[in-house]
Amino acid sequence: MNFIAKLFYNFRRSLKSIRMFLALAGPGIIVMVADNDAGGITTYTATGAQYGTHLLWFIILLGPVAYFVQEMTVRLGAVTKRGHAEAIFRAFGPFWGWFSLLDLVLTDWLTMITEFIGMTAALSIFHVPPVITVVLCCLIMGAMILSGRYWTWEKAALVFCVLNLIYIPAAFYIHPPVSDIIRHSFIPHLPPGGWTNALFFLIMANIGTTIAPWMLFFQQSSVVDKGLREKDIKFGKIDTAIGSFLTVVVAAVLIIVCGKLLYGQPVESAAEAAIKIMPTSKFTGTVIAIGLFDAGLLGAICISLASSWAFGEVFGWAHSLNQKIKEAPWFYAYYFFDIALAGTVVLIPHAPLVLITLFVQVIATTLLPAALVFLIILLNDKKTMGKHTNSLFENIANISIVAIIIVLSTLYGVSTPFPNLFQ
Repeated sequence: MNFIAKLFYNFRRSLKSIRMFLALAGPGIIVMVADNDAGGITTYTATGAQYGTHLLWFIILLGPVAYFVQEMTVRLGAVTKRGHAEAIFRAFGPFWGWFSLLDLVLTDWLTMITEFIGMTAALSIFHVPPVITVVLCCLIMGAMILSGRYWTWEKAALVFCVLNLIYIPAAFYIHPPVSDIIRHSFIPHLPPGGWTNALFFLIMANIGTTIAPWMLFFQQSSVVDKGLREKDIKFGKIDTAIGSFLTVVVAAVLIIVCGKLLYGQPVESAAEAAIKIMPTSKFTGTVIAIGLFDAGLLGAICISLASSWAFGEVFGWAHSLNQKIKEAPWFYAYYFFDIALAGTVVLIPHAPLVLITLFVQVIATTLLPAALVFLIILLNDKKTMGKHTNSLFENIANISIVAIIIVLSTLYGVSTPFPNLFQ
């Protein structure tokens, strides 16, 4: 009898924990799934088409890297109750605060353009004019934030996160070579052709689409706006871990699909990959097109908010999704200005859209170290963070990540004027 009572007690306790997690989950899953945005989808399809599954091990390695970085924003937001932009201003002063904000604005605006590029390209496959796509997406994003409740916005964003997983069935549909996938997933190696500038560019692009400055600002502000507290940090970590796993799964699936169906073919965008795949597998090509639209929309939803939250924090504006337009007019004004400006650029005739999409990932990588350095310093402030400061292991992991990114960014900068450096 005591055994049954204990079992029932543990069951109720587990059920309560699950309900608590479901209530608190959101920021981590959203930011990590949105990480597979339009630029990310293009990067993964290009990676698979050029190198097959040979870089799967590298993509899998980026999952824990993304978790270690994003997990810090959960702790910092829950403890300080401040967004990332405000935390930098308070800790490092106006100079570095403005530097970080302008860094964010530049990368966010460029990345927003790539989201609209992806969305218009995806719906163009179904003969939807770009201007209609831009207007439709702006209306969807506007409707999501006008409810005056963070909870409503988050649930809508999670629906788009679920749709982002549409790629997964495509991997099973094409029956990929399982033995090659397992071998290339767990044995680090260079693809055929060795180390080249093209390989270096794609490695940088994959890093840039897995960890980006906007993600730091978005998740920390999201944690604050949702109202997570110190006692909720453990759930925030689980939320982020699940999101990291999902982002790797989607990235790996796209590489596997394009590696199987497009290996050796030049691919410059995910839309082009979808069009090339359709004659072979209409289902798979359609899935990639639909997923590309969803990825762009989800990315635009999150990136535009990251900038709006940051501006509100820096200028002292009201900046919560729990406030109506009349309560936070400048926050909403900047949000709509940001999405309208990015959408307009896409409609400019003969704009180099594909080039912008690929280079944005690389730009994000080169600007990322500064944001990470600030984050690590903030997480080592014992006066502010208390028991939630970085552990020795977390510091070693995160400092190693920053060091590797700095080295790779420097090498990429050197390779630009010397294109034959890695030939």
